[in-house]
Formats: sequence, C-alpha cells, structure tokens
Amino acid sequence: MQKDLPEPQWGLDSLAVRAGWDRTHENEHCEPIYTTSSFVFRNAAEAAARFAETEPGNIYSRFTNPTVRAFASRLAALEGGESCVATASGMSAILATCMALLSSGDHIVSASGVFGGSISLFNNILSRFGVDTSYVSLTDLSAWERAIRPETRMLFLETPSNPLTEVADIRALAELAHAHGALLVVDNCFCTPILQRPLDLGADLVVHSATKYLDGQGRCVGGAVVGDAERVGEKIYGFLRTAGPTMSPFNAWVFLKGLETLALRMRAHSDSAMALACWLDEHPAVKRVYYPGLPGHPQHELARRQQRGFGGIVAFEARGGREAAWQVVDAVQMLSITANLGDAKTTITHPASTTHGRLSQRERDEAGVTDGVLRISVGLEDIADIRRDLARGLDRLG
Repeated sequence: MQKDLPEPQWGLDSLAVRAGWDRTHENEHCEPIYTTSSFVFRNAAEAAARFAETEPGNIYSRFTNPTVRAFASRLAALEGGESCVATASGMSAILATCMALLSSGDHIVSASGVFGGSISLFNNILSRFGVDTSYVSLTDLSAWERAIRPETRMLFLETPSNPLTEVADIRALAELAHAHGALLVVDNCFCTPILQRPLDLGADLVVHSATKYLDGQGRCVGGAVVGDAERVGEKIYGFLRTAGPTMSPFNAWVFLKGLETLALRMRAHSDSAMALACWLDEHPAVKRVYYPGLPGHPQHELARRQQRGFGGIVAFEARGGREAAWQVVDAVQMLSITANLGDAKTTITHPASTTHGRLSQRERDEAGVTDGVLRISVGLEDIADIRRDLARGLDRLG
C-alpha cells in the first residue's frame, strides 16, 4: 500500500484500489495469493505466542491468511469500520454474526422483506437454539418499535430490500435500536459502500454477500461482516476461528480484484438501471416498477439523502401474474436466467418461485413478493440491448 498519504484522507475510489495491503520484500505490484493451509514458526516460543495471541501473526488459514486479511482490511476501509471478518458466503456472515452475538432467549426484529435464505435461517435454524424472530414492514418505524421486547438484541434489515427495493431509514432505526439496547445490522449487498455507508448513519454492523457486487463477475462465493474491533474483531472473529466458515485465499484474491473496479461498476449499474426503470415504467405490459430512483417510489427522497446512487436492481410486476412473468423470462435470449445478482451480465429471476420460493404464501404476501414480480440485476451490457431483450416477452403481453 502506498504510504505517501494518510489512509483516512483517501477517497473511496483510492481505498478500493490501494487499501489493505503492504508490499512484501518481493515488491509485488499485485497482491499475491497465499495458498497455504498453515504457517511455519521460527521457534517454539514464537509458536506459543501466536497461539496464545500475545503476538500477532499467521497461524492457520482457517482464521489467519494474508490474502483474506487484505480483502477484509480493504472492505473495512471502504465501509468505515474498525474491523472486518471475511466468511465463506453471505449467509455464513449472517450466521456468524448471530451465533457470536446472540444467546438462547434473545429476540431479533427483522424486516419482512429480507432474502428468503435469511428468513429460513432465522425461522428454521436459530429458532432451534432459542432465538426468536419477529417480522415487520421495513419502512414502518412504529411497527419496529412495537415489535421490540425486553429481550430484543438485534434489528436486522436489507436496504434497499430484495426484490422490491424498499428503502429503510437507517439513522432512525439505529436510534431506535440503541434506545432499547439492541444492535442494528444492515445488509449492504445492493448498494455496497460506494453508494451507501450504514456505519456512518449509526448502524453497528454491516454484512455483505461478496458473491454479488464486490466480485462483480459471478466468479466466487463469499461474505463479510464489518464493524467495531470488539464485536467483529473479537467476538465474530472468535466464532470464525472455532467454527470455521472460512473464505478461501483464492476467493479473497478475486474479491480484492473486484473491489478495484467497484466504484466504476456501481455507477454504471446505477445509470443503466435508471434508464431501464424509466422505460419499464412506460410499458403497457408493466403494472408497477420498483426502483428508488423513480420519483414515484415511496422512499425516493430518503434514498436521495441516504445513498450516493440508486443501485443496479430493478423489479417490476407484469400484468397477468405468474403466467405473464414466466413468459417474459422464457422469451429472453441475452439476459441470464439466474437468481444471482451483481454481475456484469444482466440477470432476470422470478422471486416467488426462486429466491423466495421456500417461503409460505403468507410469508411471500407479507414481503409483497407477488407472482407477477420479476427482478432484474442490470449488468454492463448496452442498455438498448437489455431493453430489446426484455421487449421480446413484454411486447407479447401488451
């Protein structure tokens, strides 16, 4: 890492390229991949000191690896956090956060529109360990307050939400959480630190699926938790060290390379998504468009204040329900039919039968995920080609 400027003075674009790495004696210009399971000690005393954590240094790649540490350090710098723990996936980041910071008898209040896998984790796994979860509308602050109990220890949300791009008031929810002795955990997957920094708005922890925009090309699976030195650097790190939901060095290196172009990509994704949302909003086969950049979006003004861009996710409801939505999906030739997002390639999915397909009808109804909704992760192709591909199916419905 360059040393001619203090790191706090760097802008996000510079941090994304330079932060988190000190060159070795080899003077490499690109961060190396340390594909080793273990590390050698100079003598018995050094080995004992490392294991006792009285001396910093590498021990075993399950919890100490230079490449993984470089990715974690860079992401922490981008999010404005003191510490970051990199994990094997986005879901393992959420699991590690809950297992490290919650106990039996604790209570979570979660937004009802979070990713279906998060709901399954809360309802089907954490519940078996005595952690209860209540669900509320993301944007209804009074509902959040009513749901809080004396045993509530965590408020959990995604903003913008998946797939309907609802936007939560992070600052207001942080104040509410702290007034009741709870933590606010924000999934920042859709915006990334380029467009939104929840810690600056009062959130305690930020979780990521690095699989999405941080990678940007759909190559690897990974996750991360960013926050303070105590909760993340000690407690969540301690869970990772023992339980081992570990990011591989190769994946960490891929994510490091992804971070270098993150700012450029997020701006391009946002620009194209805005253009696509405006086009969809005028199409006769579209009942409704969900995109915070549109002036008609219920939280448009909040998104303008809280975010530096509106992101690359556009959802819309096709007239005609599931049959119509599936016709649009089946007609595309260029767009990729996959539930992943944040890719350079534009993707399309039908949430009610994929990402939210394991939820009950009641849970989908509460989340607003109707059978006609489609989610587009707008990629980096020519926007005219994206529109043309979607028109193959939409025009038949018109």
